[in-house]
Amino acid sequence: MTSRGEVRAVITAAGLGTRMLPASKEIPKEMFPVPFKGEFKPIIQVIFEQLFERGVRDFVIVVGRGKRVIEDHFTPDYDFLQYLERKGRGSSLREFYTKVEESRIAFVNQPEPRGFGDAVLRAKPFISGDFVVVGADTLLDDVPILSPHSFLVTRVEDPRPYGTVILRDGKVVDVEEKPKVPKSNLVVVPYYYFSTRIFDALERVRPDSTGEVQLTEGIRILLREGVEFYVREVNDVYDLGSTSNYASSLQKLLVKWG
Repeated sequence: MTSRGEVRAVITAAGLGTRMLPASKEIPKEMFPVPFKGEFKPIIQVIFEQLFERGVRDFVIVVGRGKRVIEDHFTPDYDFLQYLERKGRGSSLREFYTKVEESRIAFVNQPEPRGFGDAVLRAKPFISGDFVVVGADTLLDDVPILSPHSFLVTRVEDPRPYGTVILRDGKVVDVEEKPKVPKSNLVVVPYYYFSTRIFDALERVRPDSTGEVQLTEGIRILLREGVEFYVREVNDVYDLGSTSNYASSLQKLLVKWG
């Protein structure tokens, strides 16, 4: 998201994917295929490659139980590649492996599904300086450039399933996770740019009624401490986290990139 080598990226892929059952029981939702620029690729690979094109080379991927297939996907299998190339195929896979080889990728385990905030906090030992956080169930046509203490937003008809955002004079006043009575139809798109102050805030977040640590609560703590957050609004957002959204997003992606 900035010049090469300056920013690390945390990609969270630890959720259970319960809204995608039964398909997500054995296949992590982050590995579900999507059409992108003429090929079918796993969601998380598209995100990785988009960040790579923005100059990111250091990645922390937070995984949970049953997500070994993600680690395997990011481990080059050159025997398989050579087999494909003997058949006249495999050029795309070689390009992906080259990007993997040119990157530094650490996998971090979230043993229990304790929320988005907890997943981000698990990356703390691997992060110094500013960093990007991306939830691996949402795609964009392109990853825009962000500045520290900012994140993406979009407008939706029903904001209740999302984190909502209140703005004043272009600055974030408040964020609220899945409000019953939303104060805005502006919702968070899970692409963030943080300083390491977010870790201190997340360590002070109390788990909610479901036992999860919400990232939005960490942002609220920083807002109360005077940290200014800014947003960038985007329109073409592909939410792939539920069966209905995945199906509708596939249709849009086929038109756009199929």
